[in-house]
Amino acid sequence: MLMSEQTSQSMADRGENRSRRPSSTAFRDFIGSGWGPRPSALPERQPVADYVEARAQLAGAPFTGQRLVVPAGPYKVRSNDCDYRFRAHSAFAHLSGLGAEREADTVLVLEPTDDGGHEPVLFFKPRAPRSSKEFYADARYGEFWVGARPSLEELSVETGLRCEHIDTLRDALAKDAGAIQLRVVRGVDANVEAMVDEVRLQAGLPTGEDAREADEALEERLSEIRLKKDRFELDELAHAVAVTKAGFDDIIRALPRAVGHRRGERVIEGAFRAVAREEGNGEGYETIAASGNHANTLHWIDNDGEVREGDLVLVDAGVEVDSLYTADITRTLPVNGRFTEVQARVYQAVLDACEAALARANQPGCRFKDVHDAAMGVIAARLHEWGILPVTPEESLSPEGQQHRRWMPHGTSHHLGLDVHDCAKARAELYQGALLEPGMVFTIEPGLYFRADDMLIPEEYRGIGVRIEDDVVVNSDGSVTRISEDIPRTVADVEAWIARVQAG
Repeated sequence: MLMSEQTSQSMADRGENRSRRPSSTAFRDFIGSGWGPRPSALPERQPVADYVEARAQLAGAPFTGQRLVVPAGPYKVRSNDCDYRFRAHSAFAHLSGLGAEREADTVLVLEPTDDGGHEPVLFFKPRAPRSSKEFYADARYGEFWVGARPSLEELSVETGLRCEHIDTLRDALAKDAGAIQLRVVRGVDANVEAMVDEVRLQAGLPTGEDAREADEALEERLSEIRLKKDRFELDELAHAVAVTKAGFDDIIRALPRAVGHRRGERVIEGAFRAVAREEGNGEGYETIAASGNHANTLHWIDNDGEVREGDLVLVDAGVEVDSLYTADITRTLPVNGRFTEVQARVYQAVLDACEAALARANQPGCRFKDVHDAAMGVIAARLHEWGILPVTPEESLSPEGQQHRRWMPHGTSHHLGLDVHDCAKARAELYQGALLEPGMVFTIEPGLYFRADDMLIPEEYRGIGVRIEDDVVVNSDGSVTRISEDIPRTVADVEAWIARVQAG
């Protein structure tokens, strides 16, 4: 056999080598016949549908007369023909209201209207007829493989949005292009981005890098409109926190088994993950289950260590509910149910920093960055009291100092919502420099991290890491409260919580 004959099959087609799919006309006719009627009842309109119109107008306000393209994103390949679970881009999820694992390859277009606003339109791939090859042969979209996709009418009823077939997207983008500028959220769907650039090129509009500034202005806007949550979002975040509390209860139940396991941290991770999948869409981010000195690695997600009696275990975890809103909670738990005197001392310092931050947030005129400063005032003072800080608290808190940050290197707060670090593309003046306003949801999460190899601290502190993180909301009257108030946080309450849950 000649070499050219040996390699005639394309690489793209080789994923089919493991299967022998029938292709006869008789088979195609047979598999497409004899199916019962589809349910005639349309799905219910989802509660979030009442909010998407207002979100669309808010998103499009700076871009009058322009067509705005927001892809959901495609599936991402894990290996060969196996994909990761789909999770839509957050801007798409916010504007469409579609959560869970819906709908890959969909595109939301904010179409300019004559009154200066925008109409949100979903371009979507609906289910194919049972007589089509897609029905039985397409592992990504076929009904035999992934279940029945909704029809255009069904998706429209659910979302409250006009829905069009994805095959008409290019024509829709090209309509009046040139007279109408296009913007697209970049880095989400390469095929959609290429389509937008093709239309731009043919219409004489800036493309590629020449259009980057315009596109990034859209991405910035879609991030900033999420800084203040509407009622639906606030309710979903409260639900996410409640389910996360249930996950922490199961972590506490699993602690005795974790102590006896060579990878006890993964016992903790697994207990939480089970609740996240059973009661929500999954984890909002990779769970940190860090026992002992591992707690001093800020993003410890390997979770492959032992859990020992006498250790503290720092668990940073949040459930992402089906709407894709996530909680973000950290609790530091004594593995055997009781803090030692030194552990309690460090824990109380962090807790006092939490309280100072919340108190500052409740003062009129508080800016986002002030919350961090309030927490750091407590941290610096305690480090000085313990003889650890090499300068006065005032010197350390000055911009020229910051020595206390050796033991608390991260920020105290970040916005929370569809992303665990929500609104990340917002301008600094609307994030760190912003006054707190009703509808904002953010974390308060100071910590102290005393690494086992830190020779600048007394030996009794080495290997102790503590973080306490709560999710808070700015209420309509300007007050700030913890959404996560029901998750125990004081030394006494944490010990009582462990005792109560483990007692059954």
